[in-house]
Amino acid sequence: MPEADATRGRPRSSPADYFARLPYWLLAALLLGVLLLWTLLADADYNLIFNAVVKGVGVTLYVCLISFGLALLAGLVFGLARVSRSRLIYELASFYVEIIRGVPMLVILFYIAFVGAPGLVDLFNWAGGAMQGLGLGAIGRPLAEFSIRQLSFTSRAILALVIGYSAFIAEIFRAGIESVERGQLEAALSLGMSRAQAMRHVILPQAVRRVLPPLGNDFIAMLKDSALVSVLGVQDITQLGRLYATSTFHFFETYNVVAFLYLVMTIGLSLVVRYWENRNPASVH
Repeated sequence: MPEADATRGRPRSSPADYFARLPYWLLAALLLGVLLLWTLLADADYNLIFNAVVKGVGVTLYVCLISFGLALLAGLVFGLARVSRSRLIYELASFYVEIIRGVPMLVILFYIAFVGAPGLVDLFNWAGGAMQGLGLGAIGRPLAEFSIRQLSFTSRAILALVIGYSAFIAEIFRAGIESVERGQLEAALSLGMSRAQAMRHVILPQAVRRVLPPLGNDFIAMLKDSALVSVLGVQDITQLGRLYATSTFHFFETYNVVAFLYLVMTIGLSLVVRYWENRNPASVH
């Protein structure tokens, strides 16, 4: 029997137990990363490729952070609508969630960039003209003169990611809300709270704690899917890598560097999510 730990009252882990729990896949990934990092530093070609591609890391993280933040807000709204007692609100939210989840992310990206964005600009122009007719020229004129050229492809890519991922996040929030025991809502209502107050002060705080790990996984998925924005010419990691590879024909070396940068970010985020799950076991039940 392992010797008891007097300070915590738990059995003290032996070295054999520690090595049995050691994630060997992570050690293999770290070894591969160290080898590639050494190659980046020692090989002149890899060094040039890294310096050319690493500039896209900032754009990738910018697109992901903005998109995920907005998708969280939209997903929370649609998640609440999916548990609404109003049949109309429920059906509208369900229509949005099911349609968006059934369309590939690349198709959403193209649709928003080349169909949705021009339609949104036309809506701005119409609203601006209407405001000018009502004597609100200071507000209406900029909207009426807004052109599609002022809406960058980066903004269109962010809008597409927000729309695409808000549907998945809505389902995460819906599942989290429904996982909270109904008795807690009934107890809050019996204490005199309104349904909105009970949702805000009792249900949502518990639901948010439970859905943090899957939300972290969705952020990792968005980080990988952000590579799709390269088809719009956004200067992210993938786009810079593609441009460098096609101009130098160093496809093998370039995409090794691109994969390395994505792996560093995704594995790092995966470890953070796993650490959270281990520290907060109640959040995964």
